[in-house]
Amino acid sequence: MIVRLEGITAMIEIERGTTNVCRDLGYADADEMLVKAKLAAKISEIIDARGWSQQQAGRVLGIPQPKLSKMLRGQFRGISEVKMLECLARLGRDIQIVIGREREAPGRIDVLSA
Repeated sequence: MIVRLEGITAMIEIERGTTNVCRDLGYADADEMLVKAKLAAKISEIIDARGWSQQQAGRVLGIPQPKLSKMLRGQFRGISEVKMLECLARLGRDIQIVIGREREAPGRIDVLSA
């Protein structure tokens, strides 16, 4: 790709990534981080749709506001997937875990929202 900025032309190489930026950056727990990111995004979407402050949401979810704030900003280390699923249940969402058919390759974990 060629980029031109104020009379300067530079050649920039672009590398196509996967669908998991955490894996692209070399994180060992990339799949877990992607699952948590999807769960946090859904929690944030619901809180925003209800017009709640983080204080209000924290009371409903049983999480202190500072910890909720970190989670919603993608700093969810120390918060388990189970806790995030519990948050979604407290927000009135049904949670189903479906185990698929056996595969040759290792299975994968994904988050789907209805």
